[in-house]
Amino acid sequence: MKNISRRTFFGVTALAAGTLATGRAAAAGTHVPAIVVGSGYGAAVSALRLGQAGVGTLVLEMGRAWTTPGPDGKVFCDMLNPDRRSMWFRDRTEAPVDGVLFLDLANRPIRRWAGVLDRVQFPGMGVYVGRGVGGGSLVNGGMAVVPDRAYFEQVFPTVDADEMYSTWFPLANRALRVNSIPEPWFEGTDHYRYARLSRTLAGRAGYGTRLLPNVYSFEHMMREERGEAPKSALGTEVLYGNNHGKFSLDKGYLAQAVGTGNVTIAPLHRVTRVTRTATGYAITARQITEDGTLVAEKQLTCDHLFLGAGSLGSTELLLRARETGDLPDLPDEVGEGWGPNGNVMAARNNNLHEPTGFKQSAIPVLAITDPVRDVIAEIAPVPAGIETYVSLYLAITRNPNRGRFTYDPAADRLDLQWTRAQAAPSVAAAKGLLDEVNAANGTTYRYDVFGGGKAFADDFCYHPLGGAVLDRVTDGHGRVRGYPNLYVTDGALVPGSLGVNPFVTITALAERNIARVLADDL
Repeated sequence: MKNISRRTFFGVTALAAGTLATGRAAAAGTHVPAIVVGSGYGAAVSALRLGQAGVGTLVLEMGRAWTTPGPDGKVFCDMLNPDRRSMWFRDRTEAPVDGVLFLDLANRPIRRWAGVLDRVQFPGMGVYVGRGVGGGSLVNGGMAVVPDRAYFEQVFPTVDADEMYSTWFPLANRALRVNSIPEPWFEGTDHYRYARLSRTLAGRAGYGTRLLPNVYSFEHMMREERGEAPKSALGTEVLYGNNHGKFSLDKGYLAQAVGTGNVTIAPLHRVTRVTRTATGYAITARQITEDGTLVAEKQLTCDHLFLGAGSLGSTELLLRARETGDLPDLPDEVGEGWGPNGNVMAARNNNLHEPTGFKQSAIPVLAITDPVRDVIAEIAPVPAGIETYVSLYLAITRNPNRGRFTYDPAADRLDLQWTRAQAAPSVAAAKGLLDEVNAANGTTYRYDVFGGGKAFADDFCYHPLGGAVLDRVTDGHGRVRGYPNLYVTDGALVPGSLGVNPFVTITALAERNIARVLADDL
């Protein structure tokens, strides 16, 4: 990493040495001024800004610190050779692409372990989430897209859009080190032939495309191609983490937070309960080993509690607290407003004279745009190492349907009320676009990619949003209504849809909200 400060270097070094060493407050069962639950985008922003303000802060992360290399000398495994590092306590990997040519090229039996990717399964919907210090930043494709302003204003009518687009989005982009692929290299490299082909096919149907910025370093990627840097994006790495090239939160916000000297991180600590105290909040956390063995159940207290465990995690904690009577006066709207950001995946078959190429970068950079149907169809890779003739898409649609979370006390479990029928508008929008692409090119859909012989996969998502919606469960800056000094700082604040990949928005909202909280509450 180039041009990092001494404090960031200290933070990176501390994280590399193992963040349990910096999380002794959790082991001691002491009181801390602030606790942050989770270490994804909103949580990482909160931790850094609290640390910079001199507030002693403990970050509790459910997953492990991804710092120790495995037997192959790598921290993360690649997509074609998954092992125990891939999935969170599974006996088999659960990649979204089940196979190609009816060959199982993606999923393998593995040993149960604290892997980096989880698929939380509900009836009709599987939700992919990252597990580790850095949360979803460890496993996403890095596409750093700012939403269309008019749609942002529709989603967040009470948020000052001028301030967001002049201050907080630019700050988030700088902090996340967002960069864009150099167009001459994109046009010439074999590794994006698959994306250029989809652009050509879309153009024949009258559709345009747009290049999407990313947090993966394209300078590093070009060095990978020249053989001057270890291969990551060009070495089938992304779904289970990138060993090189990606500026994930553990290299940025979280390293800087630890570097302040005021923030400690305790991995493998899952928060299960939140209650009130006379002056703040008490939490219960279960510490486990990497093979799932329970180490201890701990009781910790704080003055200020920040929930950044994601749409699923933060909502579950709030719902459990309300339904068990620990926080009985939480708003009725807790659990409402959930959506998968209109996610639908689709696979097309290409003509034999138009191959996609067997060299494919695992980092997507191009999307087909359909302004009539409000679809952005991100062109995803299929880095199988062989020619597949498959074009794969992650369509982000503006589906108005919303689900809701409930809490099952008998099973102590979060349930999602969402049906496949609610995904129908998303499927229809994506199908309308790709039907026209097929018609213009004399091509068809693929039915060997997702399992079950289907061309469209609407039963999983990468972008879970909602459950503790801004200005409903919280005030306009993430303060939970009725409970002073309790905050939500993640994708649970977003009511189900953004129209683009959400992490830049979550980061920018968290920056905006913590600035107000620090000014008013601390």
